[in-house]
This record gives sequence, C-alpha cells and structure tokens, in this order.
Amino acid sequence: MASCYFCTQNVEPSYKEYEALKKFLSYRGKIVSSEKSRVCALHQRKLARAIKQARQMALLPYVVYEE
Repeated sequence: MASCYFCTQNVEPSYKEYEALKKFLSYRGKIVSSEKSRVCALHQRKLARAIKQARQMALLPYVVYEE
C-alpha cells in the first residue's frame, strides 16, 4: 500500500517550496485529489492551504492556458 509522500519524507507542505507543490497540480493548474496524489487527509488539507498561499503570492498560477 502506498503511503503519504509527506509522511514518508517527514516534511510539511509549505508555500515557500512552490516547485515541490507543482507535482500536486494537474496540467490545467487544479489541485489534484488525495486519491490521485496518494496524500493522507491531514496533509491534503495542509497542501491545499499551501498551494492557495503560493497562488496568492503569485508563485503558482491560478489557471494554466494551453496555446
């Protein structure tokens, strides 16, 4: 059984590490569900908060447009 990325690495999601947060976004910029990203419920809530903070500070885009 696959376990949570943050539990195994013993780290907490942070808006400061926005490069690491990119792998939890879809190709359109949406936050991926915990079933697809294999993150536990506690870290999914913290992850969503960190992504929203990074978006607010313009470190991550709200929407990704394809051209």
